[in-house]
Amino acid sequence: MTVFFSMVLVPFAVASVATVLVMGLVNMMRGGNPNLSQKLMRMRVVLQFVAIIITMVTIWMLGQ
Repeated sequence: MTVFFSMVLVPFAVASVATVLVMGLVNMMRGGNPNLSQKLMRMRVVLQFVAIIITMVTIWMLGQ
């Protein structure tokens, strides 16, 4: 279970945060829909929270 968290879930969470961040930045730089940029940045904050929780659970599991 620890291997799954550390090798699969944490990298997936970080990659999803990075993907949404890049999508939001590209949309802003192209002058796209400001509402979409706001939505993407809010989604990024939620994904960052989830990624932090997953990382903390993984660290806790490694310490057991």
